[in-house]
Amino acid sequence: MTLFPAVRKDLGMKSFAAASVLDLTKPPDIEGFTPLSKPKEEGFQEKFIRKTKENPFVPIGMLGTAGALTYGLIAFKHGKTRQSQLLMRARIFAQGFTVAAILVGVVATAMKRKV
Repeated sequence: MTLFPAVRKDLGMKSFAAASVLDLTKPPDIEGFTPLSKPKEEGFQEKFIRKTKENPFVPIGMLGTAGALTYGLIAFKHGKTRQSQLLMRARIFAQGFTVAAILVGVVATAMKRKV
């Protein structure tokens, strides 16, 4: 039992009429709005080069981390425990440097957007 059957029936007809006019294959036509063109899709190489130019310390830290880890594992395999321990400490330092570079990059990007 509804209190306003005429209003409810009228609303149902309006939504059906709007759905039949709506074309989902085209973007909506909004008065006074012009959509921007789609940005060019960026491949892995272009994105890597752009990100490296924005914050060059991150790839340097990553290479330092990988180098210290690799050299430390080779020293460990050859039985040079003292050198291996020093290289593992260097790896930790390089990882910290990389994390700090990432944080500085995030803060710099956030500050650039505010200005």
